[in-house]
Amino acid sequence: MAISGRAVLLAVLGLPVVALLPGWSGVLVWAGVVVALVALDVTLAASPRQVEVRREVPGRVRLGESVESVLTLANRSGRRLRALVRDAWQPSAGANGDRAEVDVPAGERRRLHTVLRPTRRGDRLADAVTLRSWGPLGLGARQASLPVPGRLRVLPEFRSRRHLPSRLARLRELDGRASVRVRGQGTEFDSLRDYVVGDDVRSIDWRATARRQQVVVRTWRPERDRRVLVVLDTSRTSAARVGDAPRLDAAMDAALLLSALASRAGDRVDLVAVDRRVRASVEGVRGSGLLGALVDAMAPLEPELVEADWPVVVGEVRRRLTQHALVVLLTPLEAAAVEEGLLPVVHHLTSRHTVLLGSVSDPVLAEMAGRRGDPDAVYDAAAAERTALDRVAVTGALQRAGVEVVEGTPDELPPRLADAYLALKAAGRL
Repeated sequence: MAISGRAVLLAVLGLPVVALLPGWSGVLVWAGVVVALVALDVTLAASPRQVEVRREVPGRVRLGESVESVLTLANRSGRRLRALVRDAWQPSAGANGDRAEVDVPAGERRRLHTVLRPTRRGDRLADAVTLRSWGPLGLGARQASLPVPGRLRVLPEFRSRRHLPSRLARLRELDGRASVRVRGQGTEFDSLRDYVVGDDVRSIDWRATARRQQVVVRTWRPERDRRVLVVLDTSRTSAARVGDAPRLDAAMDAALLLSALASRAGDRVDLVAVDRRVRASVEGVRGSGLLGALVDAMAPLEPELVEADWPVVVGEVRRRLTQHALVVLLTPLEAAAVEEGLLPVVHHLTSRHTVLLGSVSDPVLAEMAGRRGDPDAVYDAAAAERTALDRVAVTGALQRAGVEVVEGTPDELPPRLADAYLALKAAGRL
């Protein structure tokens, strides 16, 4: 039960009556009147438990976009329903207008629209709908919370999608529209054409030249149907925030751009998210369904506050890949974590596969390194420089072990990783 400001005002209005009666009798009389009126009002209110509530929620939405959640209230109580309705979404669901007043005659329905603009990816949940049903006098109300569960899956934003057209144009140049003139390891024969000045003499097809009585060269294109395995590190190092989002979100963005590009190139793309155990996996999905499967698998992922178990990661890669493939490790270049975890086991990957490592860098470190205004700023600059030197050292160690390293801010990493993939494909190293 709840009381309104009207009940309080009614009690205050009774002060003159109380003053006319001696002692506590006036107080007791007026209090009894107020309580009786409130009780009568509550009795006449429609029962909130006899209201049928149904929820309609879109299955998913991309982070940064808005959707509507619709509540349908059907009044089965036999009395007029005058109620305040609260839809209990998680704060990160970004519910706008989650409280509404309704007036529903007996036997009728009303629809309430709540605009949701989520601020975090993952599953955003709604638990209950609370109805506060007021009586005809507006003095007291019945209240009940009805379980009406709902779930909205918020998908990664995929901001780097804007880089896809330019990378696809470069892919088309590699893949047949402007054929590769120099054969690299692992490229496929494309066609024959007449020799022009500047062609590599090693590409001359002497048999075709003899048949045609003019010099003919072979053209090559990058192989298709290669394997690409994206490994997403979900350990504690991915929880550090860069800007207003964790590193994991930037790594997801890079993974989506690379996967979209590789899929359009005809390669088979799989994904595994792992720290000490596998958190998510996408295997065997090709074509237009790949991006949908990836964003659906990534959406509920959160960084785990544990150290990455790199022997487990290597074991997962070797279990999934039996032939040479491109292994893309999306993990932060934290010197201690890499030196103690990844470096001792990375040779198990580089001995069989091409390994590309993508890491998100924090632009704040570069700003800190340039500050000299006061002793605290100098100390921060020294710490930033030390961190940069450690990253350079660990990058060199990885490169000596045969790992290609790509680093960049959350906005820079996705296109740089895509460019590195195109360079490997043009060189025939996939």
